[in-house]
Amino acid sequence: MLGVFVLGIALWQGVTTAFHVQTFLLPKPSDIAKSFWDNKGALWHAGLYTLKEALGGFAIGASLGVLAALLLARFRTVGTALMPLAIAANAVPIIAFAPITNNWFGLINPVSKMVIAAVLCIVPTMINTLRGLTSVHPSSIELMRSYGGAELETLRRVRRQSSMPFMFTGLKIAAVLSMIGAIVGEYFGGPTNALGVSILNDSQLFDFPRAWAGIMLASAFGIAFYALIAAVEHVTTGWHPSSRAYSTE
Repeated sequence: MLGVFVLGIALWQGVTTAFHVQTFLLPKPSDIAKSFWDNKGALWHAGLYTLKEALGGFAIGASLGVLAALLLARFRTVGTALMPLAIAANAVPIIAFAPITNNWFGLINPVSKMVIAAVLCIVPTMINTLRGLTSVHPSSIELMRSYGGAELETLRRVRRQSSMPFMFTGLKIAAVLSMIGAIVGEYFGGPTNALGVSILNDSQLFDFPRAWAGIMLASAFGIAFYALIAAVEHVTTGWHPSSRAYSTE
């Protein structure tokens, strides 16, 4: 994987140099790296600010998604009725929510960006967790009932265990979407020390290497967040057959 990444960067550098690609179209990786190094303090501070917004939105959205999945798994009829509404809400472009949340909570209030990130995180977490909760083999449910297990006990001992790999799939998707939501929210207004605002301002000032440096930093934070969720998944679901099969490949 590292070799592919290095090869891609080398190809990018070679193409932009050989064909004299204009900076406003695609800066050279060397120019982006130099701009990041020259502005590393400001960019890093802005990146951490936006990461906090993304983490807050992820926590809110993932929690609501898991809670909704538990309720819908318990009341199947309600879940069948509400699922189209949830999918329809997720289909609304996130840029439509950004001005609304800014008006609700304030332009420079980080909560407005957390809400946008949370909206993006709810549905993938809910759908994947719900799938796991409802994909338990019928024989496992019958076994619990034969021992007199109540619905809550079945949820704790059978459904929860079955849903964890599915839930982590949703959480990994949500981890990336949370960073996207925070950046998009900042494009519609935010403090000057936010990464989205910094990228927008740099683009308007034609400082494209610095703008791309901000984009690369946001991508790096998203990848790191995804990797963290994947590491937690590996630790907590190592018992699952799919995890063992993956580790032996």
